[in-house]
Amino acid sequence: MKNENSFKVLDDGFVRVVDTMGDDSSVVQAARVSYGAGTKKVSEDRALIRYLLRHKHTSPFEMCEVKLHLRVPMDCWRQWVRHRTANINEYSTRYSIAIDSAQSTPQGEWRMQSASNRQGSEGFFDEATGATLSAREAELHKLCRDEYNARLEAGVAREQARKDLPLATYTEAYWKIDLSNLLHFLELRMEEHAQYEIREYARTIGEKIVSQWVPMVWEAFLEYRMNSLTFSQTEQELLTLLYAGDQAAVITRLRAIKWLKGEGADVKPILEAKEFLDKLERLGIQITLT
Repeated sequence: MKNENSFKVLDDGFVRVVDTMGDDSSVVQAARVSYGAGTKKVSEDRALIRYLLRHKHTSPFEMCEVKLHLRVPMDCWRQWVRHRTANINEYSTRYSIAIDSAQSTPQGEWRMQSASNRQGSEGFFDEATGATLSAREAELHKLCRDEYNARLEAGVAREQARKDLPLATYTEAYWKIDLSNLLHFLELRMEEHAQYEIREYARTIGEKIVSQWVPMVWEAFLEYRMNSLTFSQTEQELLTLLYAGDQAAVITRLRAIKWLKGEGADVKPILEAKEFLDKLERLGIQITLT
């Protein structure tokens, strides 16, 4: 499959498919290494792919690869390259002039720091505050770019002139990754608690590229990875108590394992307990902690 389509992300970012190797049938072929192509029905291929995803057999998915051309803000790119399972070649601001574009934040999209998650956000600032923040952002971006350009005109080396550019500055890269590691990337970065900016890139890659490239794999990925729930040993014990209708025993157990803090109206679940309660909510189950 070759696809030169470019998919817009954020205000000036994009994801473009450069090339792919393999497809759904490549995964099946690798899993059935003793069979020739075309010896199984499509329905059986789908069942096998679902089995592989369900039971975490990853190597057949490594037979497929995709190469993408990306334009992404540098702060988002820092998170991206933490996934050290790809081949990367990035635009160099030592050799070339930095891309004259920086991600800007609309006045209604300034997020507040989460009170319960140190690395997350929660809610938005009001429009008036957002307008002030966006205006100051624009001034800062212009100041940084003007200074960068002035340094270049004065003959300052590119590798040094760039050092005060904001992390909002866009960079570009070629990113080549096998399907197994790509699915891991998507599972983490499409998740609702991932940072919005990288989540938008992951969503675009998943919904607009992977879903068309390997539709059987995408279907199974959504079923068994993105939209599934897993329960720890302790959570399974709590579910057993809930199924027996013994909510009092659940609360006793939660206190015994120190998943609850405080008393009466001040009782609060720790993060692990909150995650368990979120899972229950997805199942339509409510429990009262007090």
